[in-house]
Amino acid sequence: MVVYLHESLEKRVASGRPLTKADIHEAAIEGAVHRLRPKLMTVCAVLASLIPILWASGIGSDVMKPIAAPMVGGMITSTIHVLILVPVFFVLMKERSLRRGTLQPGPVE
Repeated sequence: MVVYLHESLEKRVASGRPLTKADIHEAAIEGAVHRLRPKLMTVCAVLASLIPILWASGIGSDVMKPIAAPMVGGMITSTIHVLILVPVFFVLMKERSLRRGTLQPGPVE
C-alpha cells in the first residue's frame, strides 16, 4: 500500500510545482484507489473459502472452526488496516514533513 501512496505523491512532486496539503490528500486517495481492487479481491476469495467452514456441522468441523474463525477476523481487520489506517498515517506523516520542509523528491528510476 505504501508503494502506491509514495508513487502517487512522487508524481505530484515531480510536476515541479510547490506541494500543498491538498496534493498530499489527493495522492493518498489516488494510491488507496489503486490498491482497493486487488485487496478486496484477495479478501473476498479468502472469505468465500472460509465462511463455509464456519457454517459446517459435519465430521471434522469441530477441528476446523477454531482455525477458520481467527483467519476471518484477520482478513477483515487487515482490510481495515490497509485501506483506512495506512493512508491516514501516510497523510499525517507527509503533512508533518511538509510543515518541517523535509519533504523531498525520491530517487528517479
